[in-house]
Amino acid sequence: MDAASTAWILAATMGVSLMVPGLALFYGGMVGARSILNVVMMTFGAVAVTAFVWTLFGYSAVFGDSYGGAGVLGDVAAYPGLGGVIVEDPAATLPPALVAVFQALFAAITVAIICGAVVDRVRFGPWLVFSAVWVTLVYLPIAHWVFAFDSADGSVRGGWIANTLAAVDFAGGTAVHINSGIAALALILVLGKRIGWPGQPRPNSVPFAALGGGILWFGWFGFNGGSALAAGNSASVVLLTTFNAACAAMLGWLLVERIVDKHATTLGGVSGVVAGLVAITPACGAVSPIGALAIGLAAGAACALAVRLKYRLGYDDSLDVVGVHLVGGVLGTLLIGLLADPAAPNGRTGLLYGGGFELLGVQAVAVVAVLAYSFVITWLIAKALDATLGLRLSREVETEGVDIVVHGERAYDLDGHVHAPLAGIGAREQEVVASAEAAITDVPTAARD
Repeated sequence: MDAASTAWILAATMGVSLMVPGLALFYGGMVGARSILNVVMMTFGAVAVTAFVWTLFGYSAVFGDSYGGAGVLGDVAAYPGLGGVIVEDPAATLPPALVAVFQALFAAITVAIICGAVVDRVRFGPWLVFSAVWVTLVYLPIAHWVFAFDSADGSVRGGWIANTLAAVDFAGGTAVHINSGIAALALILVLGKRIGWPGQPRPNSVPFAALGGGILWFGWFGFNGGSALAAGNSASVVLLTTFNAACAAMLGWLLVERIVDKHATTLGGVSGVVAGLVAITPACGAVSPIGALAIGLAAGAACALAVRLKYRLGYDDSLDVVGVHLVGGVLGTLLIGLLADPAAPNGRTGLLYGGGFELLGVQAVAVVAVLAYSFVITWLIAKALDATLGLRLSREVETEGVDIVVHGERAYDLDGHVHAPLAGIGAREQEVVASAEAAITDVPTAARD
């Protein structure tokens, strides 16, 4: 075991785990006040469901020996229940259990990203079912294509994008961001628009969204840097390029806002940071610090423009998952073909460094393959679940507010309503509680003060 690398990946894994509450806060701050708890629950719920899939067969499907050496799917029986990974392997650089939990968080974050596109429209129970089915049929095969490398002795075959095609994707631009972004679009098209769209609730807390974005930024250092799977120069370069791209993208987004809208917003600045992090994810080990700045600027400006397309094209992407994750992921993956620096850890040469068009073509093939597979399978999953379980919230629930109807809670109770548990008490007592709440609600604010 390499003690230094193990310590680094342990720290990186804890950083990635913080992306879960970071994403929940980022999304939660952007939705209306009646939906914040629902989007938090959808985020955490997707993560919880993924743990079961990953443990039972997900890790095997991604990192098991590819069936027939085709590079399409790993052997789902390779590590059943992950029992084998808890046994120490002295010859391994990292504990197998550590790799398993690090990659489990990648799967969980990917499906959780999707929920931001469809908040205010999806029933919570069917969303959990969708998460489990989507991870199984969409994420696991694509993650095998991208993350599973052939073993050094050739005894285990990995995915076709990583090995046969040899595309560059350091930390998951294709498997995570392009995948979740195009899946979000497919799900949006199945569910349709929210009631009253393009009118939509104002963000309930921009500071919450900014805090969530900052936590995501912190976790992204673990997400990208941990993908080096070692403590050393590669991880260090990745942290630098990740930082540069995020900063540049914030400025790129704000510049577009200033030119188009005549003001630069806090939410725009934070969204720019996330767009830059998305775009640099595949390229963080392939470009120079200057290349990272270029990718960040391009992603910030492009994503700021892309989020406006939903109004022209008529698709209701609640929190701009398509505009940020799909567009940012595609842009970052393709720009590797132009900006890859042979001195960077990946050691590949892009067009601007004299490498010709070959790498750009390779990156384009990877992008198109993920787009096509994820969109088609996600659309089929969504149609099947909508026909059987019913994915869409009823009109009444959507109008009244999903937090109070579905979860029985309010994110904010600024009036100090009387509350008593209703289980185990009679109808008369329930009437008293309801009357007390109504009485307090009806008292003018000045009198209550």
